[in-house]
Amino acid sequence: MAALNPVYTALPTTIFEHMSGLARASGAINLGQGFPDAPPPFALTAAVARAMAERSQQYPPMAGVPELRDAVSAFYARTQGLELTRDHVIVTSGATEAVAAAILAVVSAGDEVLLFQPAYDAYAPLVRRAGGVPVFVNLRPPHWQLERTAIEAAITPRTRALVFNDPLNPTGTVASATELALLAQIAQAHDLIAICDEVWEQVRFDGQPHRSLLAEPGMAGRTIKIGSAGKIFGATGWKVGWMVAAPELAAVTAKAHQFLTFTTPPMLQYAVAEALADDGLVQGLRDDWAATRAILNQGLARAGLAVLPGLATWFTCIDLAASGIAIDDATFADRLVREASVASIPLSALWEGPAAPRHILRLCHCKPAAMLNDAVERITRWRSEL
Repeated sequence: MAALNPVYTALPTTIFEHMSGLARASGAINLGQGFPDAPPPFALTAAVARAMAERSQQYPPMAGVPELRDAVSAFYARTQGLELTRDHVIVTSGATEAVAAAILAVVSAGDEVLLFQPAYDAYAPLVRRAGGVPVFVNLRPPHWQLERTAIEAAITPRTRALVFNDPLNPTGTVASATELALLAQIAQAHDLIAICDEVWEQVRFDGQPHRSLLAEPGMAGRTIKIGSAGKIFGATGWKVGWMVAAPELAAVTAKAHQFLTFTTPPMLQYAVAEALADDGLVQGLRDDWAATRAILNQGLARAGLAVLPGLATWFTCIDLAASGIAIDDATFADRLVREASVASIPLSALWEGPAAPRHILRLCHCKPAAMLNDAVERITRWRSEL
C-alpha cells in the first residue's frame, strides 16, 4: 500500500470517541463527550422547519447567508460591544472547521504555533497538517492561569500564531482582564496572529459578559474569533459555526473555508440567524445549564470529591489526588466506565508530553437532572468499594 499522510496515520482514536464507544457498548451514562441529551429549543427547530419549507435548500453563498452574517454581527454588538459588519463574518460547518480554516489561512510550512494545554485535541493535528509546528505552553491546576515567563520562553523567531481557547475546555476557566491584556501585549510585541476559539462565550455562570481578545487594543487586525451555534443553543449536531475577523483577514480565511466544506446548509443558517436575535432563548438555556451544573457539582462534593473551580462550559473537573484517590486519571476513567457504568474524560488525554497532570477527570453536566443524580450515586457506590 502507498504511504498515507503521517499526520493522520499516527493518530489514535480520539478520547471522546473511545469513551463514548465504551459507553454505547455497555449502556453506561455518558458524561464524557460534551453534548446535551435534550433536543435544541423548539423555537430553533421550528425556524429550521420553516426555512426548509419556505427558503432555498440549494448552495448558499460560500461566506454564509447574509441574514446569518448580519445576525452574528448584531449579536456581538449587543453582547460584547464589538463593532462588526457582515464582511467580518464567515460562516463555517461547525467551529472545528473554523479552527481548521483559520490555521490553514495563517500557518505556512515551518511556522510555530503556540498551543496552551490542556487543549482541544484537534489543534495540534491541524497545525501539523498545515506544515506548522505546535509548541505547547503548559497551564497548571487548579487555576490554569497564563504566565508571561512561560509564554515568552516558548516564542522563537519562527513563531507565527497562537491558538487561545477562552473559556477553556476542558477546565471551565475564564481568562481574566489581566490575562487578556498580557496576551494582547505579547501578540503585538512578537507580531503574532491570535486564533481565538471562543465557542463557550455564552456558556458562563459567573454573570459576566464575555470579553474577546479581539476587543483588546491593537488586536482587531490580528485576531480570528471563532463562535459556535452548537454551543450557544445546545445543538451540537447542527455544525454551524463562524469566524470573525477584520475584512481583509476574513477574506483569506474564507479562501481556506471554500476548499474544506465550501458552505453550510442554508436552512440551518436561517434558523440560527433567527435564534441569535432572541436573547431570552440564550439566557434560558444558560439558566438550565446552571441548574444541572449545580446538581452535578453539589452531588460530587457530597460524595467527597474535590471539584475544581470553574466558571464556564458544560464541564466539571474533579481532582482525584485531592479527593484521596491514588489512581491516575486514565485508569480511573477506564475503570469508572467499565465497573460503575459512568463515562468521563481523563484530562491527561488532552495533553502532549510527559508533564501532563494525571489526577484530573472531566465530567459533562449538561444532562438531565435524573441522569446526573444517577451518575453521582453510581460513582459514590463504586468509590466506596475501591
